Amino acid sequence: MANTREPAGAALLQESVTAAITRAMFDQLAEIGYARMSMDAVARRAGVGKAAVYRRWPSKQAMLIDLVGAAIRQNLPEVPDTGSLSGDVRGFLDVIVKQAADPRTRRIALDVLVETTRTPELAAALQDVVNKPRRTAAATVLTRAMDRGELPAGIDVELGLDLLISPLLIRLFRTEEKVDDAYLTRLAKVTVAALNAL
Repeated sequence: MANTREPAGAALLQESVTAAITRAMFDQLAEIGYARMSMDAVARRAGVGKAAVYRRWPSKQAMLIDLVGAAIRQNLPEVPDTGSLSGDVRGFLDVIVKQAADPRTRRIALDVLVETTRTPELAAALQDVVNKPRRTAAATVLTRAMDRGELPAGIDVELGLDLLISPLLIRLFRTEEKVDDAYLTRLAKVTVAALNAL
């Protein structure tokens, strides 16, 4: 008689294993940093064999790039369309603040940023999975403003993206200064003025 037993749900098991590894990697990053993290330690923390990790990624760097990229793609909120450049700039700043609200996220981001200064290949790879999605979202703000006639079509878009992104990220990740509603309102006003001066 032929064996008609249903498969044991390997696909679901695989997803649960990947999820466990993902949680373990981010836990390790937050607690000990990228330099001290190892794939073996991630496997132990996830409660899986080393082979389960190595089947998915050939190296620690590949694992980091893949999982950080996936997290960013899943958690990049859409920039709100408020109907005005000033409103869109403020909405974009609010999105950045929301993404960086978790102290653990900030610790991981700073640790990985430091590591990129020592590992050019990591810096190049993270450019694609971290910086490009954020700049693409910021470009939406500029494109809408140009479509509405609030900004001229020939502005320096790359400089505009720097203006939208860099000041707030530096304050969030490199200083202890608070980021409250009053600060965001002032920053949005200054950013709009700077964009109009491009």
